[in-house]
Amino acid sequence: MNKSELINSLSEETNFSKKDVAKVLASFTKIIERTLRKGEKVSLTGFGTYWISKRPARIGINPATKERISLPAVNVPRFKPGKHLKEEVRSL
Repeated sequence: MNKSELINSLSEETNFSKKDVAKVLASFTKIIERTLRKGEKVSLTGFGTYWISKRPARIGINPATKERISLPAVNVPRFKPGKHLKEEVRSL
């Protein structure tokens, strides 16, 4: 499912206009990004938790040239599904 399909589904489910649903979805993602940027977690009970994890600097290998390269430390977004989401997916 892509973004436009999600907007269509939410619009049908809630009877809100697609334009309103698109605004809410955009705000939702901005709020999550802003909260993660502050270093805080976002927990949606039953659905899951988003947080930032620090990946340390490391030595990698360029696959084309086999040359060793230094990769800097980076922050990466993480997601852990909640109990309800896990149960829904397992029952498939």
